[in-house]
Amino acid sequence: MVKNLSETPAPPSANSQIARAASLVTTAYVLSNIAGLIRQILVANAFGTSAPMEAFIAANRISETLFNLVAGGALGSAFIPTFTSLLAKEKRQEAWKLASSIFNIILIILTALAALGAIFAPQLVRYVIAPGYVSDPAKEALTIALTRLMLPSAVLFGLSGLVMGILNSHQKFFVPALTPAMYQLGMIFGVTVLSPSMGIYGLAWGVLIGSALHLILQLPLLFKQKAAYTPSLSLDMPDVREVARLMGPRVLGVAVVQLNLWINVRLASGMPEGSVTAIQVAFTLMLMPLAAIAQSIATAALPTFSTQVANNKLGEMRNSLSATLRGILLLSIPASLGLVILRVPIITLVLQRGQFDAHSTSLVAWALLFYGVGLVGHAMVEILARAFYALHDTKTPVVIGIAAMSLNVLFSYIFSAMFMRQGWMPHGGLALANTLATGLEMVGLILIMRKRLGGLNGKQIGSGLGKSLVSGGLMTAAILGWITLAGDFSVWLLALGGILIGIVVYSVGLGVFKTSELKQLYQIIRSRLG
Repeated sequence: MVKNLSETPAPPSANSQIARAASLVTTAYVLSNIAGLIRQILVANAFGTSAPMEAFIAANRISETLFNLVAGGALGSAFIPTFTSLLAKEKRQEAWKLASSIFNIILIILTALAALGAIFAPQLVRYVIAPGYVSDPAKEALTIALTRLMLPSAVLFGLSGLVMGILNSHQKFFVPALTPAMYQLGMIFGVTVLSPSMGIYGLAWGVLIGSALHLILQLPLLFKQKAAYTPSLSLDMPDVREVARLMGPRVLGVAVVQLNLWINVRLASGMPEGSVTAIQVAFTLMLMPLAAIAQSIATAALPTFSTQVANNKLGEMRNSLSATLRGILLLSIPASLGLVILRVPIITLVLQRGQFDAHSTSLVAWALLFYGVGLVGHAMVEILARAFYALHDTKTPVVIGIAAMSLNVLFSYIFSAMFMRQGWMPHGGLALANTLATGLEMVGLILIMRKRLGGLNGKQIGSGLGKSLVSGGLMTAAILGWITLAGDFSVWLLALGGILIGIVVYSVGLGVFKTSELKQLYQIIRSRLG
């Protein structure tokens, strides 16, 4: 049971600590997003929505699944609260022994799974990932070869994910948040230097190079923390068992999420060519603002939430969580609206060149219409899940996630079939299913967390939501007016002008309402610049 739920607000230091850390992580994520955008442009130019690109996306799904199951979000949600608790209790020797044990376990498990994945790659591709490719033997063979080539990246990403958790627990956020940029640089090297002579294989080698850079970038900072490595599994160590206990339900939840992604690829592989790439590119475009907004704040918030729980200051955690959710709504609502309204000019401006033609733009824009609506839900789930992890409760978000993702699978079959009957591009149904299921997941997590903490300062969240929605409505009207007036203007002016007008109108609206979160954001930006 939760105790010590006083009405005392969290000290400014707790919320400001999250805000300062989040601003650092956001800066790094913005840089990573820029690198990711450049990579997306170069890859789209080189391969468009062609068969080789479809094979690459399907192949990469297997290595990404291995990483996420063993050492992705599942590990972070279990390791960081346990490791942070040891640090808070001044048990550094035990903390480093725990980190060493988890490092060794990850290395062994991921290496074994990658080897098995390489052996059974033909069966995985034909019967699990992309059965629709069986009608194109060359495409299927290419998918198998790319799968085997990229599987070692799962091992590198797994170890890097642990190092990231260690550094975040030490309140080191900027360098770990730059690691995605290193991965993008590896892929940029692959597509620009290797692909001209190696084709899609060059991009696959770029994945391996990027995953190595992802790990290497963090090692100097890790060594500065005076890390003490122990070549032991320490399976009898209580803290290792605690990580395993917390990680078990989360692995199940991640497995369901990955299963859903596999089903998306599986269904899209039987749709018109370009559908697999379209849902992947559209989802990636949605993830860019999500990473800059929610993932950066969530990364910064988890260690603070965990410390508050470790010190039995749950009242402070409740107020910190409430403030964090208000900030998420403040930023994600305009991002979602702008992404939906300006999706076609943005995709045209950013991607439409080379092998990525107008048809490719229409495929991606159709999926982004539905993914963009779900941005707010995804952002809220990121924060709420971290709050449960800080409470050493990985079961609740997993149970809710399993229910939501199960609905996602069901909705995917229903909506894709419905879209097909209506004569619409069926891959849009996959995106709509994801958005609806994520929205239901958000509602479930909010209701349970509200009961767990004795409230979430609902009036303050409701007030902030209302201000954001009204300001977002004004922003929408302004952007639509701009699109109407712009007429035959260049796509550069249409997209960039729409983004600028949206930012100005939304900010003015929040200023008129005297939104406190806007003032805090302004102060953070001013402190960074000054």
